[in-house]
Amino acid sequence: MPAFVSMPRTVLGAHKVTTEDITDDIRNRHPDHPRLAVILRVLANCGVRTRYFTRPLDSPTVSGSAGVRERAEAAFSDALGMAEQAALTALDSTGVPLGDIDAIVTTHSTGWSVPNLDAHLVARLGLRPTVRRVALTTLACAGGTQALIRATDLVAAHPGSKVLVVASETISSVYNHNDTSIESMIYKSLFGDSAAATIVSGEPLAPGLAIDDSFEHVLPDSLDRYSGRIDTDGLHFESTKRALAATDDVLPALQDWVGTRAPAFVVIHPGSPRIIAGTATALGLTPQDARHSTDTLSDEGNLGGVSVLRVLERTHATPPAAGTKGVAVAYGPGFTTAALHGHWHA
Repeated sequence: MPAFVSMPRTVLGAHKVTTEDITDDIRNRHPDHPRLAVILRVLANCGVRTRYFTRPLDSPTVSGSAGVRERAEAAFSDALGMAEQAALTALDSTGVPLGDIDAIVTTHSTGWSVPNLDAHLVARLGLRPTVRRVALTTLACAGGTQALIRATDLVAAHPGSKVLVVASETISSVYNHNDTSIESMIYKSLFGDSAAATIVSGEPLAPGLAIDDSFEHVLPDSLDRYSGRIDTDGLHFESTKRALAATDDVLPALQDWVGTRAPAFVVIHPGSPRIIAGTATALGLTPQDARHSTDTLSDEGNLGGVSVLRVLERTHATPPAAGTKGVAVAYGPGFTTAALHGHWHA
């Protein structure tokens, strides 16, 4: 039996930051960088025009010199605030009472905290103390899709359950001027802050995605391609040159899993223009089919684990016909892949 996903609801950071704002900041902070011209040219072509941060660009915990403790505390506090707002909006839009939520699945990778997002939301939202909890904490960009997979498992194991899924990331926390590689400069411009929430259930609450199958994959010998590092300066996101080929390396396995179930619509994690285009082509689809991913990247940036939920929310604006097959796919550090196959329920 399929699991049904209500329309996700997304909350963006309060401060709009343009790519020009970021290039100006980098130019002012690194005027003598030997690759400055290359960096500015790459940022202008990274596919992102605007993104939203929870704090202004010149804040101590963004482009300033705050240390790891202040950065982590600010990142988690902001992520929790956005997560609560997104969850309440999702619950209100579906009409599901708080007392009817049987489980909560959260994904959050930016801003270390124990207890994590799940326990904080149980308290903030007033969920039942017996609610089941799954806290995903290091999946980053694959987190939203992985959270939907775990919610689907819970619905299958406990028929009649309603599962609240919440993803929240304050990725501006990795904006750090102590990181000066070209890759790090690109990440300054690529990411945005946001949260999104949805309800997954065994019976449809409204039109939307119905999940029929899921796919999880860890690419062998790929642990160094994308990774996180923490030191006294804060949280850092890093990658190697081999990271550029990671999606190419995993696409054959994704194609094998999809098989003859060719999708007519797609929800692709907007990690970069290359990731969007390569995945769409591998699935036999066009740039127009992937427009919601491209528009999300352009307007809001790479939202990490929130991205797939945001792209799925955009899909509701021009929904596929009832019964249309679709695929949702995201990639995360490692290199990991999480994907869903399903159909549009109307």
